[in-house]
Amino acid sequence: MKRLSPSDLTAIEAAVREAEARTTGEIYCVVTEESGHYAETVIAWAAGVALLGPAVLLAAGVHVAIPDLFSSWSASDVSAAIAQAVRNALIGAIVVQGALFVITALIVAIHPIRRALTPKSVKRHQVHRRAAEHFAAKGLHLTEARTGVMIFVSLGERMAELIADEGIADHVEPHVWDKAMAALTEGLKRGDPEAAFEGAVRQCGDVLAAKFPAPAGEKPNELPDAVVVLPHI
Repeated sequence: MKRLSPSDLTAIEAAVREAEARTTGEIYCVVTEESGHYAETVIAWAAGVALLGPAVLLAAGVHVAIPDLFSSWSASDVSAAIAQAVRNALIGAIVVQGALFVITALIVAIHPIRRALTPKSVKRHQVHRRAAEHFAAKGLHLTEARTGVMIFVSLGERMAELIADEGIADHVEPHVWDKAMAALTEGLKRGDPEAAFEGAVRQCGDVLAAKFPAPAGEKPNELPDAVVVLPHI
């Protein structure tokens, strides 16, 4: 995924200013490298593969040796031999499972592999959670008319969130934002976050201008126009 260059950030900021000139609404753009560590992916895959330990031993032809009952061994000797054989098999299974867990964890911990093996639903949940947390933490719901819209893009997952404050949500049906989300999705699929942001900003500007047109004269700019770049988690 292409990262946003300084010129990209400048272009998006200009698009925000242009869109906001037509409305009392505020557009706030946020981008992050990735929205989660996804450590649970490493643990889940390592544990799942480790459970295959006994199957690996069977496939390798390892088996528990049973003493010859027709030998001169006593019953106690046979019982002790069987117990030792079972113990050795269990120890072998544990060792193999431990090795599989460690090897799998090391492989899945490699960033691109971990991201690829993380279910889409988990990534979607994480992106939504971080977007909502940032919206609340930055007080974006505290604008005077509560007409702020946050466009949140998580580059690693190629996913985005659009959160509209209550002042907008009360007047705009959720499906109205479909075009903005489509612009975001298409740009991210192409690996072009700048185009994703600019398309979404224009669409949001159209919606806000229709519902909340700019008044005559100057209006306060309550949220920064520049793209906020969040650090990697």
